[in-house]
Amino acid sequence: MGRKPRPRRSFTPEFKAEIVELCRRGDRSVGQVAKDFDLTETAVRDWVKQAQVDVGERDGLTSDEREELARLRRENRRLREDVDIRKRTTAFFATETR
Repeated sequence: MGRKPRPRRSFTPEFKAEIVELCRRGDRSVGQVAKDFDLTETAVRDWVKQAQVDVGERDGLTSDEREELARLRRENRRLREDVDIRKRTTAFFATETR
């Protein structure tokens, strides 16, 4: 039937930068670079696009901005959870003291 899904792998920023550099040289296509390193063509294209954003060749959020956004979202989620816990605690003690 279909292919087995490939396990999710993570790559260092240095590795991604080297793959992007290979693609930018132009002697191999993105598809060929992906094949040579057993990567998905989609991942390699995404890395190339992100590198273009990071150096100002393309509009979008830079890697640093993406990282900051993710950090702020995590912090926001944690603060909302803290507020929810405080509300429940306050409501609990309000009913206990009556």
